[in-house]
Amino acid sequence: MSNAVSALQGKSASGFATVTEAGLQGMITLRGDLKSAKMKKAVKAATGVDVPAPRRIAMKDGKGAGWMSPDELLILVPYTEARATVEGLSKALEGEHHLVADVSDARAMFRIAGNKADQVLMKLCPVDLPTLAEGELRRSRAAQVAAALWKSDADEFTLVSFRSVAEYVFGALEMSARSGSELSAS
Repeated sequence: MSNAVSALQGKSASGFATVTEAGLQGMITLRGDLKSAKMKKAVKAATGVDVPAPRRIAMKDGKGAGWMSPDELLILVPYTEARATVEGLSKALEGEHHLVADVSDARAMFRIAGNKADQVLMKLCPVDLPTLAEGELRRSRAAQVAAALWKSDADEFTLVSFRSVAEYVFGALEMSARSGSELSAS
């Protein structure tokens, strides 16, 4: 059995903001009736947080749930817990229409940090970032590829994309984080 590696193995770059591939992250797609009592109980048991309101993400102790659509959540857990979490959710939702899929190895996660982190994303994403509140999640595009992003801290954003385009997304984020003088020196 091979060892798991993240898409870019923690690659990082600094400009007027720091861009880092966040490493291995457990990510699970959970679809079903988000209003059902069974779903709410299963999400709480798996993550320690309630099913979030539309366009929100809730995190607690490294686990969380992000609202992706009226019938879909992105469940975040430590990478090593993803398989067990999928099994737990499947068992908890038995008898109820649902889908649980471990997408950890199909996604890449990036952190954009610094007091100008929003400016990095403003160049790439059609999102009104100055109005994005902490914990607010958006599905959008980053440099023309599908992405989800949220303000994860006062001066930090988290972005998730498909692993297959991780190098492209990192390159776009890195370029966007460069100042004008860094661009002319390249």
